[in-house]
Amino acid sequence: MIYDFIIIGGGPAGITAGIYAARKKIKALLITKDFLGQVGKTSQIDNYPGLFGVSGSEMIKIFKEHLKKFEIQIQEEESVIKVEKKDNNFLIKTNKEKEFLAKIVIVATGRDPRPLEVPGEKEFIGKGVSYCSVCDAPFFRTKTVAVIGGGNSGFGTALDLTRYAKKIFIFEKSNRILADEISQEQAQKEKKIEIFLNKEIKSIGGKDRVQSLIYQDLKTEKIFQIPIDGVFIQIGSIPATGFLKGLIEFNKNDEVEVDFETCASSCPGLFAAGDVNNGRWKQIIIAAAEGSRASLAAYEYLQKLSS
Repeated sequence: MIYDFIIIGGGPAGITAGIYAARKKIKALLITKDFLGQVGKTSQIDNYPGLFGVSGSEMIKIFKEHLKKFEIQIQEEESVIKVEKKDNNFLIKTNKEKEFLAKIVIVATGRDPRPLEVPGEKEFIGKGVSYCSVCDAPFFRTKTVAVIGGGNSGFGTALDLTRYAKKIFIFEKSNRILADEISQEQAQKEKKIEIFLNKEIKSIGGKDRVQSLIYQDLKTEKIFQIPIDGVFIQIGSIPATGFLKGLIEFNKNDEVEVDFETCASSCPGLFAAGDVNNGRWKQIIIAAAEGSRASLAAYEYLQKLSS
């Protein structure tokens, strides 16, 4: 069987692309590891019209329910590990050793958390090191935790942790806070939160679990160690594009280079929507809009293939 569309990813871009594809009554398949992604790990969303104050998981649930009102095949709990060109079609391989063929592929895989890459990080993943406060904050009730990163994600994580942890340290390498003013104002009202600027994390220590954090003051160059029960790493993200290597063109940040009018990549028939492409702003509403744009452009491309 050859699908007209295969959509890879279950975030706002992928779901919206799926809705638009299903409305065209074509043979479409959506493959996703989960319907969670970065959005689902967000504690509160205030900038999506009509859904003010909902959690990311609530938003994705609404999106998913909307998608399932249409006829579209879904492969959930499955990851794409490789996309190849086979004759005039695309061959998609998954981690469950399945293979699918499609005339057109829409990639909407978003981004993965950027690792800190210091000693102790990998060893303590799931043992005090986390990249998701929505997932793991309840495990740190009455504990002392560190949040690495002074941007919106870092401040959002720290605010989320105030419901559980007894003390939260925010560490930022630069000499200024990068989070939006409203997030800064909220954090300043919380007595549990303490902010450190000009601090570089050197390592994470412990035995069976995280027990300490070693950092350097970049002004004095002195090294310090503090006792800590958990570390939440929020220093940005990297595009989930590894399965496309050798097939399309990327920019220097490994984002898919696209034409923004159509979301078309350098490989004819392959489109990329949302945070995975080289768009400047990574926002839910932009990802959803690009999902529709990619799907509409892909449908036009499909019509040309059939003519």
